[in-house]
Amino acid sequence: MQNCQELAAGLYYLGGNDRRLALFESAYPVPRGVSYNAYLLKDEKTVLFDTVDIAVGDFFFDNLACALGEDKLDYVVVQHMEPDHSATFARLLERYPDVTVIASQKAAVMLKNYFGYTGKAYLVKEGDTLSIGKRTLTFIGAPMVHWPEVLFTYVPEEGFLFSADAFGTFGALAGNVIAEKDVFAAEYLDDARRYYFNIVGKYGVQVQSVLKKAAGLKISMVCPLHGPIWKDDFAWYLEKYLIWSAYKPEEKCVAVFYASVYGHTQNAAEILASAIGAEGVRVKVFDVSVTHPSELLSEAFRCSHAVFASTTYNNGIFVNMENFLNDLKAHNYQNRAYAIVENGSWAPQAGSLMDGILAGLKNMRRIGEKTTVLSAVNASSREALVTLGKQIAEDVKA
Repeated sequence: MQNCQELAAGLYYLGGNDRRLALFESAYPVPRGVSYNAYLLKDEKTVLFDTVDIAVGDFFFDNLACALGEDKLDYVVVQHMEPDHSATFARLLERYPDVTVIASQKAAVMLKNYFGYTGKAYLVKEGDTLSIGKRTLTFIGAPMVHWPEVLFTYVPEEGFLFSADAFGTFGALAGNVIAEKDVFAAEYLDDARRYYFNIVGKYGVQVQSVLKKAAGLKISMVCPLHGPIWKDDFAWYLEKYLIWSAYKPEEKCVAVFYASVYGHTQNAAEILASAIGAEGVRVKVFDVSVTHPSELLSEAFRCSHAVFASTTYNNGIFVNMENFLNDLKAHNYQNRAYAIVENGSWAPQAGSLMDGILAGLKNMRRIGEKTTVLSAVNASSREALVTLGKQIAEDVKA
């Protein structure tokens, strides 16, 4: 049964929620599920913005039929070809064979690759417009946010911005599809940050470019493909994107990441964290072998300072810490202060190797020298950890 919702006069939400999905893109845990959003705009012509993942396909088609009523479907705008937004495209054409497909040139190629679609597509690019009656569709190129074919669509008469994956978040919707800032901050912000840095974050330069394009637009509603729709307080969320895409720290605080086999490196990390906390600085501690990499990545970008503590393993960095550091590198981690702690029973090597990775990243600044623990923390290494903790805290407060 349909559950379409009218967001504004002639604009309908057609999406659905998947709360059974364990891993988004087979990689990222989504314990609160995820929404797949699509929209219908009715004017003299009717326009569908994207389709949905197959998991909610039946609900989507019920919603689309309800919103259309007796009207025909004139256009479908393919803003993003990733299958969680295009998997039901072929079914759409079976039901509405006369619909005109609007897409970028790159999206048209992907339609052929995914679906064997060789029908005529109305190709659009940056700045192109299309009148649908009282309203106009203006197309904004958003390449690599986060695929190369991506389009945004802007409706200047109403201030509607259909933003593809930008401004999306993990987390299913709970009844009210409109974002409320306080609720979003409490219930969605961590998921939104994790979504951004893991899905889109590598392409900060491209995101900044698109945000500059949008800066001069009068926006009344932002309709992303995942998560709540923004009406009020969008400037608050936009500011988050400006910070994230510029690779700036969101908060002056410290994240301590450790990799420990028998608990001694953990002990070192917790002594260091306690020394930081004793100075009145906010600090969080993560075991990289327990916490999912997507959460580690998000926290590393959230904080201004980071500590990396690893035991030496096979004469190198412990495997989970090495994977995490390579993940940070792959996502353009930069503009942070960091400190290094290493452990080794006979030939500690992890510190130099970790520093080699981090020092090669853009605008990274190390605090102090690496601190070495030989097997287990003793009085001397404990003193060194406390001293380093105070150095880090002073740097945060400075």
